[in-house]
Amino acid sequence: MIQRIDLRGQTPTPAELLSLVPRTSSDVSDAMAAAAALIDDVRRDGEAALVAQAERFDGVRPEALRVPAAHRAEALAGLDPAVRAAIEETIRRVRESSAAQVPPTQTTELGDGAEVVQRWTPVGRVGLYVPGGKAVYPSSVVMNVVPAQTAGVASIALASPAQADQGGRVHPTILAVAELLGVDEIYAMGGAGAVGAFAYGVPGLVERVDLVTGPGNRFVAAAKRVVHGVIGIDAEAGPTDILVIADDSADADLVAADLVSQAEHDEVAAAVLVTTSEALADAVVERLAVRAAATKHSARVQTALGGRQSAVVLVDDLAGATAFSNAFAPEHLEIQTTDPDAVLASIVNAGAIFLGSYSPVSLGDYSAGSNHVLPTGGHARFSSGLSAATFLRPQQVVRYSEAALREVAENIAALSAAEDLPAHGEAVTARFDRARTEA
Repeated sequence: MIQRIDLRGQTPTPAELLSLVPRTSSDVSDAMAAAAALIDDVRRDGEAALVAQAERFDGVRPEALRVPAAHRAEALAGLDPAVRAAIEETIRRVRESSAAQVPPTQTTELGDGAEVVQRWTPVGRVGLYVPGGKAVYPSSVVMNVVPAQTAGVASIALASPAQADQGGRVHPTILAVAELLGVDEIYAMGGAGAVGAFAYGVPGLVERVDLVTGPGNRFVAAAKRVVHGVIGIDAEAGPTDILVIADDSADADLVAADLVSQAEHDEVAAAVLVTTSEALADAVVERLAVRAAATKHSARVQTALGGRQSAVVLVDDLAGATAFSNAFAPEHLEIQTTDPDAVLASIVNAGAIFLGSYSPVSLGDYSAGSNHVLPTGGHARFSSGLSAATFLRPQQVVRYSEAALREVAENIAALSAAEDLPAHGEAVTARFDRARTEA
């Protein structure tokens, strides 16, 4: 059901490891032309294009592109009390964790009268995307909205596809969570068209944003790549992945349960075990067969586990396991070993890391307090998960007195001359020439 890669007795180079990493054949670049065309349609035809795309991709005409207040209130009133309690606790935990992600203002004194202030200011307006499709993601509303609010973003808009089984409305659980969070600008639009609407605006419907964030399929990821530079993006989120590093102390059934939990998302989700124990590998494969057959979305899980992107990898030691993990750069990394902290010390590339057998990825998906919008497809080599910092821009504020500027004036003149930009130096010396003239 799941492929096995045996690296025992081998010492692959970093480049060789990258070639060995199992990946889905899906590539965002393959969707670029289609995403660009959908965005162009929205730029040209506005609301009409968004409606046509909903009918084409979501199988329904939106009841209203801008969700009315009555729909939000109705959704909140109908929210299951147990779900509401779980969401409220998740909001509390994510808000508390996000608050720690806002850097304080720092002032550096470089001399008498010479200071540089590092401050962080929020972007003015953001568009948050919450996907539909195979599952409903009210938790993604929390993970996007709370960090933006914590960062101090003044204008927040949210988009989610119209649902055919809801008569063309956004899913009520998504609306209810948005209402709990005080988000009153919500649009029934999805996919690349929604990203385009946020990036360029739609006259009479939605104002353009400065930044768009949130997970989605490869067309959403491709659309983000298309508009990047027109607006900011968080990352090009793609199919989810999990990598588990385990030794012979791990519980095979728990490892299998965690791999299945992420394979449940999508047929191209990646589930990878890297272990030093052949006995554990055999046991996990046995438990995967049992759990995959018994779970609700069995066909989806079995397809994901049998895909080229999933594997059981055997290595000689934990150093080999961490080398493979760093090459894979997982969205979710679980470490289930005798001493998880010792393994953690060698981890460089990962979106979120879960230590020990009582810290499953599902905890991070919902109630850990961490954020579940994370870099996928190996992007953890250069990207990070969504946080309050995503919505902040660092700015340097420079304040020098006359005496402090005079102290570095000769340095500036020398450097500007060396770069053949003499007017730069003259902009400094002019201040002191004027002072002499006035005297």
